[in-house]
Amino acid sequence: MRIVRGDLLALAQTGEFDVIIHGCNCQCVMGRGIALSIKQQFPTAYAADLRTEKGSAAKLGTYSSAKVETNGRTIIIVNAYTQFHWKGSGVKADYDAVHRVMRAIAHDFANSRIGYPKIGAGLGGGDWSVISAIIDTELEGLDHTCVDFTG
Repeated sequence: MRIVRGDLLALAQTGEFDVIIHGCNCQCVMGRGIALSIKQQFPTAYAADLRTEKGSAAKLGTYSSAKVETNGRTIIIVNAYTQFHWKGSGVKADYDAVHRVMRAIAHDFANSRIGYPKIGAGLGGGDWSVISAIIDTELEGLDHTCVDFTG
């Protein structure tokens, strides 16, 4: 895993990535963190989330996506369903769901430059050392980068 500091969305808009992934809950709520920024800047990504069944645990380990045009570039935004809900404290990230969705992404976007934040480790409360190991395993051999947000 390559790690860079910066703003994932800004880097995608300047052409650094073809695909960006962010962790979503299964409640069709993109109300905080990078999900909120994506919802505001790329409403078609939120529309893709809304086309899924709200509150369905069957979404865990799957994704919805939207192709967006920005600055003359096409980016695919992947809403990766890595946690069931956002409420309460503690670990909300589902490590098995991270495995499954990253495996699907590796299959579906194998020839893409992929960028993502620390999925599941912020608001999801997950252990980044565990999650990053999962991502490294599932995306092994692909061009993928974790973007550590600098604020």
